Amino acid sequence: MTNRLQLSRKAAAQWAAAAVTAIVACGLTACDSQSPSSSSDDPPRLAVVISTLNNPWFVVLAEAARDRATELGYEATIFDSQNDPAKETSHYENIIASGYQAILFNPTDADGSISNVRKAKEAGIPVFCMDREINATDAATSQILSDNYSGCVKLGQYFVKQVGESGKYVELLGLVGDNNTWNRSKGFHSVVDRFPGLEMVAQQSADFDRAKALEVLEAILQANPDIDAVFSGNDAMAMGAYQALVAAGKADKVKVFGFDGADDVVRLIAEGKIAATGMQFPKVMARTAAESADAYIQGERDFPQKTPVDVELVTLDNVAQFGDFGRKSAE
Repeated sequence: MTNRLQLSRKAAAQWAAAAVTAIVACGLTACDSQSPSSSSDDPPRLAVVISTLNNPWFVVLAEAARDRATELGYEATIFDSQNDPAKETSHYENIIASGYQAILFNPTDADGSISNVRKAKEAGIPVFCMDREINATDAATSQILSDNYSGCVKLGQYFVKQVGESGKYVELLGLVGDNNTWNRSKGFHSVVDRFPGLEMVAQQSADFDRAKALEVLEAILQANPDIDAVFSGNDAMAMGAYQALVAAGKADKVKVFGFDGADDVVRLIAEGKIAATGMQFPKVMARTAAESADAYIQGERDFPQKTPVDVELVTLDNVAQFGDFGRKSAE
């Protein structure tokens, strides 16, 4: 009986020693119920969710955000929503389930995207909007936005100088669910509507899309062949409008105005083929969003709800100063 008791006590002591060793080892290796695929050596991840990559301007926005996040030590993944709110929602579900630490976000819809941002917030993932805003001030951590209204006030003023105080023009609108569409239109009209001699013969959406703008303006020209100008809510539509005018033999008679600062439009301004655009500085917005996300992850919590980025008017007089989606000297 005594021998059995001694053996039992010895076995218990050995088991206890083994348990202590295992606990210490677990502490040294950060045993914390992580999945086998995760590792403390893996870089933290940021998601870059973009409304569409079917536009060079948004490609620049996405790549600038990704590249700045990479420079800051993150693994960044770009998600293309293809201007489809359902795809955007699917991206958010994937991102929330996959353990991303922040989202750099270009929304598809000012109202429809709010619920996605709220879901991320509830999951503890901060969202930093870029270029496009959502109609809520308690969902995104911060929104870095072009001053679209003021930029199109400048375009409206230049429009009047170039076209004169009378004439016929067409306005091509962007996505009707995007606040940028209406802020640009309102800024433009705040100037142009002061001149009764300037008649808008058509106002139609082309969804910020080059091919659709081409089709829309071709149809408008059939009913209004004598227009003097086209104001486009972005440069992709300005390029589509210019193509339609070339096809109709009217490119040298109708002045085209865009908004974005896309390289192809900047080149055509330098050639005297497009009148003007508004430079939005997508790289500035993207980098600011990535740096803000990094600051949040490091512990910062004091962010302005909206950070405006100035828009600069690009014309034949100053076009040599611009290129590569910004100023040549500094972005």
